[in-house]
Amino acid sequence: MSTGTRDAKRVTTHTLQEMKSKGVPIAMLTAYDYSLARLVDAAGIDVILVGDSASNVMAGHETTLPITLDQMIYHASSAVRGVHRALVVVDLPFGTYQGNTKGALNSAIRIMKESGAHAVKLEGGREVLGSIERILTAGIPVMGHLGLTPQSIYKFGTYVVRAKEEAEAQRLREDAKLLEKAGCFALVLEKIPAQLAAEVAASVAIPVIGIGAGAGVDGQVLVLHDMLGINQEFNPRFLRRYADLHGVITQAVASYVTDVRSQSFPNADEQY
Repeated sequence: MSTGTRDAKRVTTHTLQEMKSKGVPIAMLTAYDYSLARLVDAAGIDVILVGDSASNVMAGHETTLPITLDQMIYHASSAVRGVHRALVVVDLPFGTYQGNTKGALNSAIRIMKESGAHAVKLEGGREVLGSIERILTAGIPVMGHLGLTPQSIYKFGTYVVRAKEEAEAQRLREDAKLLEKAGCFALVLEKIPAQLAAEVAASVAIPVIGIGAGAGVDGQVLVLHDMLGINQEFNPRFLRRYADLHGVITQAVASYVTDVRSQSFPNADEQY
């Protein structure tokens, strides 16, 4: 870590609010371990999300539902140790906050105390409002998440765009206002029509981060393994790949195997 990165001013929830006020877009990415979080932080990212998408990209599960609170704390604590500037937000995993405000508070407290993260994120609107309000009483910053909520995938039955119909769109508008009023410092909107996302972002004072929600919001978030091209199976319209690490890593490992087999590695300069 460079001295400049270490000395850089820490991003806080207040920083994000200022960025929205000044019209400066917020850049957010996921990270789940020390090494990649360190690189992402050094590159200048504003927010690192230790997402429950670790269930998919790190553990190979089909959905985000299987990951546990203990596993999220492990990933979060690993990532936090590599971060000197970015705001680190951690997903509360499925089953740790729905329908139980006391459990939600205890889960959030464990994440904050055991990982050293700066905030938590949870999915849903009015149905989880009690849990959000309970967590906020402890002084723990909360980021909301509306639109496509992957923890509810078995309820939806599909990952298609949400809130295309007016009834669902109106509910989303109302939920965004409820989360803002409750005290959420920011809001993620996932896979909803761009026009609706822009409308919501303009209607609330808190920053709105989009994923598959168009350009009219206050910032963007992607899953690191998707945008780096490590994961090749996930190809939604909203994903832009900034690298092809799948190809780079595969070729590097194949070259290593070839060199070991041919005994060209290690050579005379690579021995003691």
